[in-house]
Amino acid sequence: AFSETSPNKTWEGVVGGIAVATVFGAGFGWVLTDSFWHSLITAFLVAVFGVWGDLFESYLKRRAGVKDSGTLLPGHGGMLDRVDGYLFGVAAMLWTLSW
Repeated sequence: AFSETSPNKTWEGVVGGIAVATVFGAGFGWVLTDSFWHSLITAFLVAVFGVWGDLFESYLKRRAGVKDSGTLLPGHGGMLDRVDGYLFGVAAMLWTLSW
């Protein structure tokens, strides 16, 4: 397991997800901005921060002793579970785009 707070995550899944997100994000960003290295760094950091956001939300749920963060999306961990990675990823993207 990758993390105690999210035992279903594996190292392979995390590394593979970050790698695929970095490649596609860098390619997409390069087409839009003509800056390969900036796109690569931005895509990598957004992917890493997205994983961190997911783990942080899982940690908060475990500390609170709840399985789901809400009832709006039953069986999906709640609405926060659907957007946790985006919350941290957006912060990383805004930070890198300010360079």
